[in-house]
Amino acid sequence: MLSRINPPDDPARLSLTVDWRVVVFSLALTFGITLLFGLAPALRASGIKPLAALKGGDDPHSRGRLMHGLIAVQVAFCFLVLFVAGLFLGTFDRLAGQPNGFSAERLLNLETTTQRPQPAAAWEDVAEHLRATPGVERVALTIWPMMSGEASGGSVALPGAAPSALPVDFLNVSPGWVETMKIPLLGGREFRGEDAAPGVALVNRAFAKQLFGGVDPVGKWFERAGTQRVRVQIVGLVADARSRDNVRAPVRPTVYLPFRVTDAAGAPQPRSRATFVVRTIGPDSLALAGALRDTVAHTRPGFHLNSLRTQTEISQAHLLRERLLALLAAFFSVVALALAGVGLYGVLDYSVQHRTREIGIRMAIGARGGDIARSVTGSVSAAVTCGAVAGAGLGVAAARSVESLLFGVRIADPRLLLAPAACILAVALVAALRPVLRAVRVDPANTLRAE
Repeated sequence: MLSRINPPDDPARLSLTVDWRVVVFSLALTFGITLLFGLAPALRASGIKPLAALKGGDDPHSRGRLMHGLIAVQVAFCFLVLFVAGLFLGTFDRLAGQPNGFSAERLLNLETTTQRPQPAAAWEDVAEHLRATPGVERVALTIWPMMSGEASGGSVALPGAAPSALPVDFLNVSPGWVETMKIPLLGGREFRGEDAAPGVALVNRAFAKQLFGGVDPVGKWFERAGTQRVRVQIVGLVADARSRDNVRAPVRPTVYLPFRVTDAAGAPQPRSRATFVVRTIGPDSLALAGALRDTVAHTRPGFHLNSLRTQTEISQAHLLRERLLALLAAFFSVVALALAGVGLYGVLDYSVQHRTREIGIRMAIGARGGDIARSVTGSVSAAVTCGAVAGAGLGVAAARSVESLLFGVRIADPRLLLAPAACILAVALVAALRPVLRAVRVDPANTLRAE
């Protein structure tokens, strides 16, 4: 479990040494549970009177009602666990299957800082050396990786209009970044080497839809609101890509500005941090980590590589809670099904043992195998049905308390109720198979002769 949730850049270290306290606690818990659940049957057995036992023992009907009641409770609990597990597994599946708008495969992010701010030409020089590294397909520059948790927001306005209430994200990227990320270019062009912020921009579909009503925005202008308005021309339209780390929220309107930035007088503005986005040729991107680190260090001694992460690792880190809940839910579902199966088998096998004489008499007077099977499983089937119905009610009630953790699943979805029912039915059939076969194979002659 720890390996599934442990981020490599911030590993959790747990002390898992086994000492006498762990052993004593485990033994005490084991014996305590054994005593707790074994005490009632032991007292019941020790309280049997010899005369009553010789006359036929205790009342089998009361014993049967107790066992069937416990089976119903066990099935209800199992249904509850399976239903909630289905919600968590469905949530993880929906979130993991959500398109981010870019291809994370074979993508490395080299987050780099410098001792002193460096001009865009220095950053591009390092990028050129990275492109020459064997095994590298493409290299581009941005400020921070997509979905890294960092973002820069602001507001925009149409020329001459008041600032819009539309929240907009801004991200500086170099020429070739859109193609490196494999974000579809829907119209216009990518950035060129001579482009500089804040003169031109690329916008995503969400920006065009909400600010321009879905009309093609290429060639149009907008103003970045602030203390001083700056006119920006849209030169390209790209598909929506997720830049923020909130995977449950829709993609925000985004403006991509050139990596090269100039001031009002046209003078270039240096940067002290950026991220090299590297798409590799081979499937194992991390195999190039050492070579890429050396290239950055040798090309510009003042450049320091702070972090090297795959885009897949960054994207999956935001599903940590959902992945853990799905993992635990699947584990406890298997345990609950196993316990339900063992309980059903025990009750049915015990019932067949104590009804051997009755079964023999029924078969001697003409009962068929199907009649015997229905007789053996009838009361247990009713208990399983009652438990499943109660478990469904408990599951729907309990699910409302975890509704804030869910995504893309509906509590009232019939499939979420049918799946636990089908699992319990399958386990019940497997558990009943051996006791039913034993019952229908009872030899009436041998049974009556033994009696």
